[in-house]
Parts: sequence; structure tokens; C-alpha cells
Amino acid sequence: MQGDFCLSDPKLNGLLMRVLILGINFYPEPTGSGKYSGELAAFLSQQGYRVRMVTAPPYYPHWQVAAGYHAGRYTRETWQGVDIWRCPLWVPRHPTGLTRLLHLTSFAFSCLPALVAQLRWKPDLVLCVAPTLMNAPGALLLAQLCKAMSWLHLQDFELDTALNLGLFPGGRWLARLAGWFERFLLNKFDQVSTISERMLARLADKGIPAEKSLLLPNWVDTHQIFPLKGANPLRAVPGLPKGALVALYAGNLGRKQGLETVVEAARLLQGQPRLFFILCGDGAAREDLECAAGGLANLRFLPVQPAEKLNQLLNLADIHLLPQKAGAADLVMPSKLSGMLASGKPVIAAALADTEVGVIISQTGVLVPPEDASALAGAILRLVQSPAERTRLGKKGRAFTLTHWSAVKILNQFHQYMNNLV
Repeated sequence: MQGDFCLSDPKLNGLLMRVLILGINFYPEPTGSGKYSGELAAFLSQQGYRVRMVTAPPYYPHWQVAAGYHAGRYTRETWQGVDIWRCPLWVPRHPTGLTRLLHLTSFAFSCLPALVAQLRWKPDLVLCVAPTLMNAPGALLLAQLCKAMSWLHLQDFELDTALNLGLFPGGRWLARLAGWFERFLLNKFDQVSTISERMLARLADKGIPAEKSLLLPNWVDTHQIFPLKGANPLRAVPGLPKGALVALYAGNLGRKQGLETVVEAARLLQGQPRLFFILCGDGAAREDLECAAGGLANLRFLPVQPAEKLNQLLNLADIHLLPQKAGAADLVMPSKLSGMLASGKPVIAAALADTEVGVIISQTGVLVPPEDASALAGAILRLVQSPAERTRLGKKGRAFTLTHWSAVKILNQFHQYMNNLV
């Protein structure tokens, strides 16, 4: 795919530009912000930039540090030409509002020595990826000391989501204090970007001027994710009969996804002999979901699949499911949606019509109210009974990603904005 990019010389004053990226999640994490940070860092390195990444050992979505890494050590490695500095952190086995806060705090402090070590390297651009916003003070301080430009890229409004879902520890006064501090940090960066139109509007609500805010959606490599023809090896799921129709959710099994609705929909549709539900992934809610699904013969759980099997996984679906809780529907743009649509399979999403997910799915898929198992079950049943509608919606979704979310388009935009800033 590299040949599809047309980029300018990655030099500043005759020297190769130095880009430091700071973020708690990174390669080889297969999903979430770590996936996109990894792809961005590799892309910039391939274009000739000198890239360093300050991050943690991989732990997401299992909430367990991956084999071969250590939660309590500083280490360095090189991947795709990127110089990676990994810092210690504490990972809770069963994350809650309070333990998540302690988890993020542990990395915010442990990354400070690694940032201090970059003073001699003197980056030209410091790019901080949130989550977590707790890293923002360190990123800003490094940029000021090195006279570098500072850029904050928001994958999630952590504070807003935590407040809406009741995850924020503490009283109302603490929430107001956190909100003030968030606005203060956002306004200190030279550039602030986020991944959806509604999140961009939310930046304006927080006082970020339009001239320093950007829309940079999460991308999908449409050369790697595409409608698969022929046999799919992942169809060999134990207990999945030949010719079964699969309703698939693949992603983080967390508490803000509203996955209880999928389990209940599977319960309502037990009388459909060809229909099977698959939940693929890991996360804080997996054990609870497995307990709730006990006794359901039409539901299977799969572990997180390796990156090289992502296209097979997405093509395992006859119908993709994107449940959400109502409180998170417009504060988070699910990164998994782009891959679902790129696979050429229809998507049923739970969102209100006036949210950004709702606007997109109203053009490309089927929209149901959040946390409404009966509506979800009804939508699934309609698509099960209409192969032609599944094909039509799958083609519309594929066309949407090619137009709006292709990796070539978004990464070229990222590069152009970065050079304009520096």
C-alpha cells in the first residue's frame, strides 16, 4: 500500500523531522487506539521520519500484560523502524472506575522519565494520543522545553464517557474540577484532532477554536479488509454447522458496549435453527457475559484473533452487530465500525438517529434503539429472512468506507496537517 501515498520530503531545515508519539496503547495490541497508533507510527517511519514511541507494554483487550513483556520494567525495542520506549504500569485484572483511574495514573507517572530522556533527542513534534489525557501534561512540558509543536489526538472523551456511564469516582465537585482541567489542557495544545464530526463539535463546546481543531477519522486498509470469496477457515468454529448464518460482534467485551442486549437477543431468537451468535474478543465484561449466556446453544465465544486473521474474522459474519449503551453513543466513535463496513457485510447498530453512528448507519445498514433487545432481535430476523437485503446493505457499507475511511486518504491527510503545523 505504500506506493499509493504521495508525500512531501520529511525534512525540517534540511534534517529528518523527529516525531515523538506518546500513548498508553500501541502495537501489537490488535484493537482500539493501540492499533491505530501502531499503524500511524509505522507509516511515518516508512515515509522517512525519525519516529519514537513512548508507551506501555501491550495489555489490551485482555487486561493482562502480553507474554514476553513485563509490567514493571523500562524496555526498548525497534519495530518497523520505530524506536519504542516501554514504561511500567499497573494493570487491574477486573477494571472498575477507580482501578482504571489508578491504572492510567501509574502510566502517567512512569512515562515521565522516558519523556525526560527525549530532551537530548529534541523532537520537532510531540503527538499525544488520548486515552489517556493524563499523559497530556508531560507531553506539553516536553514540547515546551524542546520548542516543539504539540498535538493532541482524541480517540475518546474519557471524562464525558465516565460521567455519562456513572464510572467517575467522586462527587460532583470533583467532576467539575476534572472538567476545568480538561479544558485547560486541550487549549494548551497547538493542534487538537478527533475522529468524528460530533466529537469535533464537542471540542467546540469545550472552547477549542475551530482553527486549531481537526477531523481525522480512524481509517481502514481496504486492501486488507475486503469481501472474502470462497471458503473461510474460521467457519470451523466448534458447534457451528455448515450453512449457519452468523450474527457477529468482534471487539472489546467491555461494559460500555451494551453487549447484554446481544445475549438477550440470542435468547429471543433461539427458535431460529440456522442462526448463531458469536462474540469474539476479551474485556472486563467477558465473565459476566458468559454467565448470562449460560445454556444458550445458539451463542459462542471466541478469543481475540491475531491481526493476520482479521479479514477472515470480519467475513465470518453474515450480519455484524454494533451494540452500544445510550450514554456512550455520541461520545465514542467505534473504531470497529470501519472494518465491519469494509468487509461488505451488513451492520445492525444500536444508536439514536441523530448521533453520528446513527447518521452513518441510516445510509449503510440497519438502526435500532440502544439497549433494546427486542428491536435488535427483530432487525436480525428481518436480515436473516432477506439475503438480497443483506447483499445490498453490504455493498453500500463497502462503498462508504472506500469513499470516507480509506487508509490512503486519511493518512495522507494526517501527513499534510502535520507538515502544515510544523
